[in-house]
Amino acid sequence: MISSISSVVIIGAGAYGTALGIMLAKNGHKVFLWGHNPIRMRALKINRFHHHFVPDLKFPKLLFVEDSLQVALSVARDIIIAVPSNVFNSVLIKLKPHLRFDSRIILATKGLESKTGRFLQDVTREILGQEIPLAIISGPTFAKEIAMGLPTAIVVVSNNSLFIKDLENLLKCNNHFMVFIHSDFVGIQLTGVVKNIVAIASGISDGVGFGANARIALITCGFAEMLSLGLAMGGKLSLFTGMAGLGDLVLTCTDNQSRNRRFGILLGQGVGVSNAIKKVGQVVEGFNNTKEVRILSHQYNVVMPIVEQIYQILYHDKDVREAAFCLMKLSV
Repeated sequence: MISSISSVVIIGAGAYGTALGIMLAKNGHKVFLWGHNPIRMRALKINRFHHHFVPDLKFPKLLFVEDSLQVALSVARDIIIAVPSNVFNSVLIKLKPHLRFDSRIILATKGLESKTGRFLQDVTREILGQEIPLAIISGPTFAKEIAMGLPTAIVVVSNNSLFIKDLENLLKCNNHFMVFIHSDFVGIQLTGVVKNIVAIASGISDGVGFGANARIALITCGFAEMLSLGLAMGGKLSLFTGMAGLGDLVLTCTDNQSRNRRFGILLGQGVGVSNAIKKVGQVVEGFNNTKEVRILSHQYNVVMPIVEQIYQILYHDKDVREAAFCLMKLSV
């Protein structure tokens, strides 16, 4: 079992990776945080806070900012990957030569492989090998609230019972961080992707001014689309109706901390796609993965009207108000 002085490496110094690092360090673990941008990492090391994330929250003493990937990977066996999905492959390739013989991977990235729609679990196995222990964490989690120590629930999936037990001990934090265990690799990866697309639709609806009734109708229909695709791909109903499924969907669609929802609101207000992404100022995973989810829906013969309308808006310049009215017709 992992002790209270265990070490963990976090790859990705964005909002989510930093938040997990702060939480784990507060919980008594040594955390080594690595990011790809040397200038930003130097600033984090000197200032001991994340200027773009929570500037008023100082890093705990046990959170170490490490600018050498080789050094970071040498000091801990457990590695949390928290990078955007569009750079996931390149990051794994970069870290592979420096892995320890006993390294274990925890995927915190939500997304699919660009252009193929493959699960990141499969990408990891292809690049790092079939034998490396692998777990996935997901759930209704906003980074800032994790960093602040507010009550949060997360779901852990792995087929390695010892790894799961270790992760429970690693993540549990004075009853503020609730850990739920599941076995559904398909569901935990798919829900973390589709919910972002539905959140864009929810934001568009609010940006256009349709109101709360329309928002809930879209969320309900979005859940049905997500569930239909998930079951067709072999996912388990209990995952979709739990924290990582319905819980994460509702959170992402209803709170403006969600960058995908904010992106949708801007689109609904008439801001163009490129400018809306710039205004959000963070990676909009729903934009990146709409194409891939559409590919999956066609592969599995699942009709997903919300995904289709968002795809037409993002990639074929469909009028946002026209698409919003189409969505509402499909939701009633």
